[in-house]
Amino acid sequence: MSEGERGVLRIYRMHRSALVAYASAIAGGRAQAEDVVQEAWFRLSRADDLALIQEPVAYLYRLVRNLAIDARRTLSRETARLAFEIDAVTLADEQPSPERATLARDELRAVLDALAELPERTRTAVRMNRIEGRKLREVADHLGLSITRTHALIVEGIAHCDRLRGKKAHATTSSSHGH
Repeated sequence: MSEGERGVLRIYRMHRSALVAYASAIAGGRAQAEDVVQEAWFRLSRADDLALIQEPVAYLYRLVRNLAIDARRTLSRETARLAFEIDAVTLADEQPSPERATLARDELRAVLDALAELPERTRTAVRMNRIEGRKLREVADHLGLSITRTHALIVEGIAHCDRLRGKKAHATTSSSHGH
């Protein structure tokens, strides 16, 4: 080992803990900082002509700073990429299975069929309140009815839809089991 290499090793050993603390503040964590300082030492020890470095401590700090900034950028990119992948997986998981989608379509069809069987006023009350999300008062005003009568229409309509939907679900289950 040359005199220059021994001097750099001595500087590295004397400043290592301070360099790790310095890098930690920039890189975002101690583990990254340890890697950064190790990489800085590796690069410095492989330098072609150590004698040309006039301020080795300043040079080492500058090297650690640059590597820590690069590590922070890499960590930020990886975090963003991972967050995107998690979002993509979560979105994929939120999609219903083909079976669930078919069941939901069948159930919607049953509800729409049941609604079609209702008298116009009852169908309008259920549609406005349950599908459009309008308040009971607004539906009552639109139909020219009391809130109590409007509520009764909605309850009757929903009960009818539930009964018909239940009958169709039972018929589908029975036919699929060979009953």
